Amino acid sequence: MGLLAGSTVILLTIMWGSCVIVGKCDLQDSVAKDLQDTKGFSLTGSGVSTDIWTSYAAIIMVISVIPFIIVQLPQVLHSTSARRLAVLIALIVSLILLITYCLYQVFQPWIQKRRLAYAKHKHVISGLLKHLRMHTLGKLLTEEGEPNEEIIRKLFHSIDENHDGNLSKAELRPLIVGIQFEEIDLDRNEAVDKVMSDFDTSNDQFVDEGEFVKGISRWITEAKRYEGSGPDAGPNSSSILDAFHRGTKREHNRLEGYQSDEVVEAVENPKWITFKAVMMLLLGTLIAAVFADPLVDAVDNFSDATSIPTFFISFIALPLATSSEAVSAIIFASRKKRRTTSLTFSVLYGAVTMNNVLCLSVFLALVYVRGLTWDFSSEVLVILIVCVVMGVFASFRTTFPLWTSFVALLLYPFSLALVYVLDYVLGWS
Repeated sequence: MGLLAGSTVILLTIMWGSCVIVGKCDLQDSVAKDLQDTKGFSLTGSGVSTDIWTSYAAIIMVISVIPFIIVQLPQVLHSTSARRLAVLIALIVSLILLITYCLYQVFQPWIQKRRLAYAKHKHVISGLLKHLRMHTLGKLLTEEGEPNEEIIRKLFHSIDENHDGNLSKAELRPLIVGIQFEEIDLDRNEAVDKVMSDFDTSNDQFVDEGEFVKGISRWITEAKRYEGSGPDAGPNSSSILDAFHRGTKREHNRLEGYQSDEVVEAVENPKWITFKAVMMLLLGTLIAAVFADPLVDAVDNFSDATSIPTFFISFIALPLATSSEAVSAIIFASRKKRRTTSLTFSVLYGAVTMNNVLCLSVFLALVYVRGLTWDFSSEVLVILIVCVVMGVFASFRTTFPLWTSFVALLLYPFSLALVYVLDYVLGWS
């Protein structure tokens, strides 16, 4: 239990803070610029940025502490009869969370692609509206703040080159090609298809005047809703569309991050790679099982020789010696790119989540099957505090200035002091 708590605390404090320091880049417009580190140790001018999926990983990590809360409830309520039942319920919940987390990892790429496709679709909308506003001198809205249908109809006729009353993909393409989507990797043919699918309600592969007016009006209404200006926005469409355009670009960047210049090689034999990965995992599990008992004996003997409590050996020394995530996190952070930084913090959050569901499930199963007494209040409290503080902190933002690293680093000595006070002063253990 000391190793479990110590691993979680070190990953979210020392490792988390170190990754911010090692991976820091210059912050411009609240976003870290890849490979640009000229501001030194500016507490607010340098830092790291991650994508939105990393924030989701932090949220999942916070949710994964639920079994700790369940198993600790009888101690909080001073109930001895419900302790065994609480262990069983916590075990079931932990296993359910483990299965759910594994399924989420399987379906996340599909979810991510759908979210990214929707973000690109919104950016096509904002880019086209911004382009049309420039051609109408900002008169897309009437004096009452409603879509200006007369101006929209004039736009339709200016795009309809053959004047047949219908817009084809060939007529929409020059309009899309002339739009600057600002660093968004967007295929123009894909953008044309998105516009056509949005406007062509009759499914005849053409957009007539009525469909065009309804489509543009619907887009303008969506942009007004995004801005939060409501129906009384007035005739000034510039601020609304500019804010909508910036927002869609920011949403796309948060989902995808900056493009990596690293070449990703295709997997030649995915079945063999999958089999090899499973075998390596099973081998690692077997090794851990074989050496678990000698490791405990070594800790006990070292504790007897040095008079250092076994908990602090397992809480401090063992996590540092066994944390492979720490090494990989530092390596990824040192590349100073948003994509690798996102991977860095995802590794940390993922490792803690697995501690909270997989490792805890094994531990709870042993406690329940052998009829042992659950008495780890101080360890549970430390895990809860660190996971909730760092998880909630990372759930609502994707950019972390340098000063945030010191918040994480200071949590480590605070955790050590808290465990010492609870166990050796207040006598919780």
